[in-house]
Amino acid sequence: MRVFVTGATGFIGAAVVRELLDAGHQVVGLARSEEAGKGLTAIGAKVLVGSIEDLACLRRGAAAVDGVIHLAYFHKFSHASISTRLRILLGGSPRDVMLRFMKAAVETDRRAIETLGTALSGRDRPLVVAMPTMTLTPNRLGTEDNAGDHQSPGGLRVLSEQTTLDLANRGIRSSIVRIPPIVHGEGDRTGLFPSLVNIVRKKGISAYMGSGSNRWPAVHRLDVARLFRLALEQAPAESRFHAVGEEGVPFREIAGVLGHHLNLPVKSISVEEAGKHFGWLGLFATVDNPTSSALTQERLGWKPVHPALIDDINQGYYFKNSSVGP
Repeated sequence: MRVFVTGATGFIGAAVVRELLDAGHQVVGLARSEEAGKGLTAIGAKVLVGSIEDLACLRRGAAAVDGVIHLAYFHKFSHASISTRLRILLGGSPRDVMLRFMKAAVETDRRAIETLGTALSGRDRPLVVAMPTMTLTPNRLGTEDNAGDHQSPGGLRVLSEQTTLDLANRGIRSSIVRIPPIVHGEGDRTGLFPSLVNIVRKKGISAYMGSGSNRWPAVHRLDVARLFRLALEQAPAESRFHAVGEEGVPFREIAGVLGHHLNLPVKSISVEEAGKHFGWLGLFATVDNPTSSALTQERLGWKPVHPALIDDINQGYYFKNSSVGP
């Protein structure tokens, strides 16, 4: 199968590309520049230079292939074009910049999904789209049969989830793969966990909120990559899957292992202090997001086989550099 992958040069995307190539698929990866795409060509993939804001580029990429995996998203301000950044910065009160950025990221994602779907329409081709598990209702175990919750911490992205699944009405085998907040593995330098490492270093303590019993699901990047391939190959239309290796690791346990490796105190802080302490991560650091992958394992025959989060952290590669993140 010839597959177009957006976000192909990212931490997860690079693993997905490798997984597809190893399974005999041909891959065209979206990259922001020829330089950024060199790693893709080195392993046998082709490169399409562009961004998810370039809808004409997305149409060309999707029209020329047998299926699409959409991983790209504005996780950082620098991912947006200069014009989008200016619109966000100058579009209102400085206090609302983060909200404007989040809304711009969501709308860009929705337009990209709609564009990819239009290019694939009517030919029973697969479109697999990445979504966060944080779109699920917090404080209860989320399953694949649960629709996204507009009131959840990731609720702004539920519209993109609905847009994806509705594409089944156009003859597309559309599906979503929900990804945990922590996707771990060697080579992770800009993900959520390296951000936590840097916050702990900067603050001099490894903090958790209240009792620290709120749970975050986690998964190894290589397990995620295999699931995306299986969804591409097998998923029926309007399917939801969960790339979850562990249903929920208590935040207190994550803070504890960070404190141990960095030789820093582990301390409880109040929920009210979370925003100031964790910065942008404060929006999510208090969330209880337990998530099951039992139905995914049953329906696709997928099983996570790579190291669990704490075991992976204990290998030490997250702490080899004085600064891990961007």
